[in-house]
Amino acid sequence: MALIDLQTRAAARRRKLALPVLAVAASLTLSGCVTPVAGPKGLYATPIGNAPVTPNPTPYSAALVCLGDYARAHNMPSPRIAVGRISDYTGKDEPDGGRKVTQGASLMAISALAKSGARLVERYDTSVSELELKYANNKLITDEPNAKPGTPLPYRKITAGQVPGSDFYLVGGITELNYNIKSSGASISGGGLNTADLKGDIGGNLYVMNVGLDLRLVETRTLEVVDVVSFQKQIIAKQVSAGVFKILNNNGFDVELGQGGLEPIQLAVRAVIERSTLEMMANLYGAPGPQVCLDPRRDALATSSVTGNYYPAYGNTGSNNGRTREDPSRWHDGRDDDMRRGRY
Repeated sequence: MALIDLQTRAAARRRKLALPVLAVAASLTLSGCVTPVAGPKGLYATPIGNAPVTPNPTPYSAALVCLGDYARAHNMPSPRIAVGRISDYTGKDEPDGGRKVTQGASLMAISALAKSGARLVERYDTSVSELELKYANNKLITDEPNAKPGTPLPYRKITAGQVPGSDFYLVGGITELNYNIKSSGASISGGGLNTADLKGDIGGNLYVMNVGLDLRLVETRTLEVVDVVSFQKQIIAKQVSAGVFKILNNNGFDVELGQGGLEPIQLAVRAVIERSTLEMMANLYGAPGPQVCLDPRRDALATSSVTGNYYPAYGNTGSNNGRTREDPSRWHDGRDDDMRRGRY
């Protein structure tokens, strides 16, 4: 009996000792991940993730680029277009704060117009231009490349008619966000009647919502509304789960697996804006329809990209910019061969 008592006491001491040991081991493990002392690179921790920057197209981006190439191939100049406020009128908020729908619809419209080859004039944020115009009016701005403070230099002249006007401007708003238009789901569970028998369940759900947009194109001089588009796009969400429960050797094991996803709401807004812009620009260009993308003449001037349009400042478009912007490995120090070889 004395031996058994000693063994029991020893086991109790080992259990008491095991808890501090586990605590120390856990703290050492955590200290290997996060430390209060910055490392040689000045970082406490290296951020996870290495996905490269990629284009953000919708199913209508290629058509916008095609439309711009078609217009250039047929010498169809675009009118000057400005983008005004495209606001969120849904009034929907997130439970933890913020708006449910993007507040950057105007920026999406500018990108969509650029993809279509439209001639854009800035009206959305003119704060820098207005400030520089004020400074130039006070003779405070020079365009000399090597200006030194305190040295009188030729100042920037303000000339009449130096700012091109717009022919049309685009305005509108996000007008609908409808939750749970329709939903469906199913689940099955079963198992043995005894406590220790295997039990399991499996189920899935589908949800549908939508977002709607109303845009109008206005003639700047007369304020006549020359085009109105109203579109909506449905968004789907899915969830699938499965689980099992089993008792083995007086221990319970519960395993749950699941997967779900929601189609991005903001990407749906971008898609609706791009479809609306596509219809308006096709009208301004006089394009007969999607068959313009079969025209071989547009390929000779295919310089734009699904990432947007750009001003060709130098004659290097064959090797840089344009379609090269769509390459996710370009300029990435871990994916681009030239960057890895140190050619920079």
